Amino acid sequence: MSEKTYHHGDLKNALIRAGIEILTQEGIGGLSLRKAARKAGVSHAAPYAHFADKQALIAAIASDGHRRIHERLAAALAEHSDDPTRLLLGAAWAYIRFGLEFPSHYKVTFSGTLENEHSHPEFVDYSQRNIRLLQDIVEQCRAAGILQTEGIDSENQAVNLWGQVHGLVSLVVQGQLPGRLLGDESIKGIFIAGLRQMVLVPIDEKMLAE
Repeated sequence: MSEKTYHHGDLKNALIRAGIEILTQEGIGGLSLRKAARKAGVSHAAPYAHFADKQALIAAIASDGHRRIHERLAAALAEHSDDPTRLLLGAAWAYIRFGLEFPSHYKVTFSGTLENEHSHPEFVDYSQRNIRLLQDIVEQCRAAGILQTEGIDSENQAVNLWGQVHGLVSLVVQGQLPGRLLGDESIKGIFIAGLRQMVLVPIDEKMLAE
């Protein structure tokens, strides 16, 4: 990556990509702004135009992950606004697809390496927006009779749904599933089987749009 990239305003994203690679390969102890600058191909001083320290870079990486997830959830909501069942499946599958397509970014986003989360407003904003959007989707499904409403409120139900899909993605990206189950069709089957335990209407893999 050249200095030209910096002058074109891509330095922040270049450093985010570099930080993801370093964290994935070396862990939190291997990350520094100097090392990220070297990998991005810019001067050691350049990162300070965007990040005060290593934690600020980690916050940017995690915020960008949540932003990308939010975009996918919002797209599912726009596409299936008139069909709550397909909305639920589409949103959950969009979340899973982010983890499958960008496993390193996904792992860093939910790694827990960010200290003092509340001192990073962008991270807090996007993570809370995702929870609110998921809860809105769950409330639509409850109103349509797709999810049960007795004995559990929408917030807890949203957290349970998130836990299910997040757990599946985590197993995949951490290499904890047998190899024979790692194809998209197998992962879809696992996802649908788990979701069938939560919904009150018939669902199948054909309802998932790519």
